[in-house]
Amino acid sequence: MTITFTTILRSLLLFVLAGLAEIGGGYLVWQWLREGKAVWIGIVGGAVLILYGVIPTFQTEPAFGRVYAAYGGIFVVLAILWGMVFDGWRPDRFDLIGAAIALIGVSVIMWGRLMFR
Repeated sequence: MTITFTTILRSLLLFVLAGLAEIGGGYLVWQWLREGKAVWIGIVGGAVLILYGVIPTFQTEPAFGRVYAAYGGIFVVLAILWGMVFDGWRPDRFDLIGAAIALIGVSVIMWGRLMFR
């Protein structure tokens, strides 16, 4: 497999979409069960979580474990951003350093073996 900018961009877009679906769906279920919102909010959250399970199947990488391991790093960054935007939480320098390390891990896991043969 040849690595191209388009390949990396597509992969990152799929990771971000999956992350938004996972966090957004989980947030809606949280709102229903923890914040007393309407049951239909929880149902929508469940549907969005199903979508989260589908999106990673569009990755070109065939190894399930590799895709989900790399996705974990993207999830870390998205969870920090979600907390900032929706909960008014402010990460400290250790949160930001950890997120940067996670993104380095994503790059090594997904594309390191292709870039450094």
